[in-house]
Amino acid sequence: PGPVYRELLATPGPALVNTLRVEPDLGTPARGGLPATTARRDGDHWSLTGRKTFSTGAVALSWMAVWARTDDEPARVGAFLVRAGDPGIVIEPTWDHLGLRASRSDDVVLTDVPVPLGSVANLAEPVPGRPASGDQAVWNSLGLTALYLGVAEAARDWLVRFLHERVPTALGAPLATLPRFQTAVGEIETALTGANDLIDALARRYDEGDLPEGRAETAKLLGTRAAITAVEHAVALIGNNGLTRNNPLQRHYRDVLCSRVHTPQDDVITAAAGRAALARVAQNT
Repeated sequence: PGPVYRELLATPGPALVNTLRVEPDLGTPARGGLPATTARRDGDHWSLTGRKTFSTGAVALSWMAVWARTDDEPARVGAFLVRAGDPGIVIEPTWDHLGLRASRSDDVVLTDVPVPLGSVANLAEPVPGRPASGDQAVWNSLGLTALYLGVAEAARDWLVRFLHERVPTALGAPLATLPRFQTAVGEIETALTGANDLIDALARRYDEGDLPEGRAETAKLLGTRAAITAVEHAVALIGNNGLTRNNPLQRHYRDVLCSRVHTPQDDVITAAAGRAALARVAQNT
């Protein structure tokens, strides 16, 4: 809403905003279902109560867009916009993940948080199976893939430095001089270059209004698989050094694995691609 947007722009200094959607019982909203977090009409405002999990960066947010349902019949769902410092908001430090530990994706507990009636976005009756909007779906897929390709590139950079610095006594030269390691790094470089070029090309096509439906999601699957495989190869290439805690490669490996949990997930992407291919062939026969 315009007034809330203007208030956000007037915030001095950085003002981080994130959408809080996931809940303990619901799981990922992309799989269907209504949120348990409820907004109850109370005079001139809404009263918001519920718990959100995996709330990335919660401790640093200025605003939270909380996905919730109303207590109407039938219920409506939308994003209720609250300031992080509003009364009734408690952040519980529950984040204890294998990867992306610095994201601080803690739980946010909301108890009767007051929300002005005009501080709600896209409030409407839910439509089962309704996909995300075009902009949201495309930039979610391409943006997340770019992020994890960046993790894989950081792993590649560390690997290259390690191979230049490591000089075994028996060899008397850096590992980087051996054809076996040169070929392995070439495999990693080729995979990451192809995935990055794919993401860049599809982003450009979307800006130009020429991106077929489903391509961004397919690119997410291909790009994140390339990122995971690249880091796995780096770890396997140097053995124990890759899993030593004081080397960053093990952290890159843990982080890149988190790409699999983001919506849309691999099984959803492949099922949609399969249905589209089967329908397309059927129409042409």
